[in-house]
Amino acid sequence: MSNPARTALGAIVRNRCPRCREGQIFRTKNPYRATTAMHPQCPRCGEDFQREPGFYFGAAYVSYALTVALWVAVLVALYTFDALDWITFGFFSHVGTFLATGITTLVLLLPVIYRLSRSIWIAMFTK
Repeated sequence: MSNPARTALGAIVRNRCPRCREGQIFRTKNPYRATTAMHPQCPRCGEDFQREPGFYFGAAYVSYALTVALWVAVLVALYTFDALDWITFGFFSHVGTFLATGITTLVLLLPVIYRLSRSIWIAMFTK
């Protein structure tokens, strides 16, 4: 059985170096402690994580796409729960339910989305 961190997708999800897939990109594993603290280079293979000033500006577009996907997931979940009849969120009669659920979920997942977007962005530019 292969190690899931050794796959490209596994390295992205676990915030590992896209080249060696072993070294951590961020200084701490917990995204809720030091969200933005990154290593300047991979502790294992020396891959440069600070390529140029403004390199991670493009990660904002990845973050936007992840946020849209999150909102769609919230919409589908609320629609599914509304259709089950045993739980009624009242999404179609109360838009506030959708907004409150979406905003709460987004705020709770912001550090995870931030890290994931940077991990995806650097993986797109590393062989």
